[in-house]
Amino acid sequence: MEQYLPVLTLGVLAILFVLLSIVTSRLLAPERRTLPKFAPYECGITDQTAIPERFPVKFYLVAMLFIMFDIEIIFLYPWAVANNELGLFGLIAMAIFVGIFFLSFAYELAMGGLNWGPGKRVSNPLVSPERTTTSTIRKVGLEGRTPSVASSSETEAA
Repeated sequence: MEQYLPVLTLGVLAILFVLLSIVTSRLLAPERRTLPKFAPYECGITDQTAIPERFPVKFYLVAMLFIMFDIEIIFLYPWAVANNELGLFGLIAMAIFVGIFFLSFAYELAMGGLNWGPGKRVSNPLVSPERTTTSTIRKVGLEGRTPSVASSSETEAA
């Protein structure tokens, strides 16, 4: 038991130091409750605008690409170290792995997953340019109404 006495003494001193620091700061520090003290704070950026409810999907696509690159690096490093021992079989297996990875990356580039600029509107050839909200939205429940109610609701919709 004598050999554990320095460790026990150090533990007791650490606990006493923590308790003494907490009590001293409570007694000596002024308590001013201000709005900035209770505002959320992260990474040095103060909250100036409303937080959006959702992250854009492109954020998650880039995060998945980052994970894919990490996994590729994790698999490439052991292969590079044991390249001489694996021979042709290791080269073919790694070529298949890198090929599949490259195809998924090329697909992501083609779909615009890395385009972070303002979005460009692409015209859809399946949608007619004559199609508008007034021509496609069906007015439900106007049958049987009095003409004054139906005409006032139609003017509000237009």
